[in-house]
Amino acid sequence: MADPQSGPDPNTLYPLPHHRKLVFLKNLITRPNILVGDYTYYDDFDDPAAFERNVLYHFDFIGDKLIIGNFCALASGVKFIMNGGNHETGPVSTFPFAIFGGGWEKLMDGMALTDKYPSKGDTVVGHDVWIGHGATIMPGVRIGNGAIVATGSLVTADVPDYAIVGGNPARVIRFRFDEPTVARLNRLAWWHWDAEKITRCLSLINSPDLDALERCV
Repeated sequence: MADPQSGPDPNTLYPLPHHRKLVFLKNLITRPNILVGDYTYYDDFDDPAAFERNVLYHFDFIGDKLIIGNFCALASGVKFIMNGGNHETGPVSTFPFAIFGGGWEKLMDGMALTDKYPSKGDTVVGHDVWIGHGATIMPGVRIGNGAIVATGSLVTADVPDYAIVGGNPARVIRFRFDEPTVARLNRLAWWHWDAEKITRCLSLINSPDLDALERCV
């Protein structure tokens, strides 16, 4: 169990006493191809167990992963569309004939499933990312550290570090910090510090004083 003076225990499912709709997400995950970091939480209006049901078209035989970093905040209804939802767009028809057998599987002769049906790779959410209510993340998207995804957004392309994006499709609204500050934050990578150091420096992590945070030991 974590030291009570060194923050909450990241291995606790329900970090808020008497509240069962917010979870430290990694402790709820059952699928081996979903990887979630420490302290990342999911808050669901009804049942946080819905999270895995909201990771759609995620088939083991495709092999793509959903990777979410540390200290992310995921609001209710966030959905991730994975590569199993992709269809070919080059042929006359987009229908996935080969998966149904009955002789149609011959379309796959000499090919792997990922050769026949397009894959954009793993979906990766960085550290300290906030994804708003009802946002949808498309396959293979990479969301950078410190980014914010607005409520109801459809994210179809990579999101830069510390960008705020919104809309359908999501576009960069603005950046939280200028480029030199973003570079300093990524070098600092406070989300990888041990719990004791985070606790010591917590007031500075929760402040705009980056100079002081860099000096915190």
